[in-house]
Amino acid sequence: MNSASKNLCGSNIARLRGQQTPELTQEALAAKVQRQGVELDRVAIAKIETQKRRVSDFEVVAIAKALKVSPLTLLGCE
Repeated sequence: MNSASKNLCGSNIARLRGQQTPELTQEALAAKVQRQGVELDRVAIAKIETQKRRVSDFEVVAIAKALKVSPLTLLGCE
């Protein structure tokens, strides 16, 4: 991760989202996260994936749940 990066998990989110069958769009991921009560839209997901936006702990948990992985997987710890 370079010094300009805003998060550790963005590239993992993009990779895991792309592995979904059929491929899960950013908009569809945002909708899954919103159903959990976390307000992230497609633009926020795009900024997270490109490491231009910070991600709070509760957002990491919600995104992980939407992707059906552990939050530690998103952080690169598993």
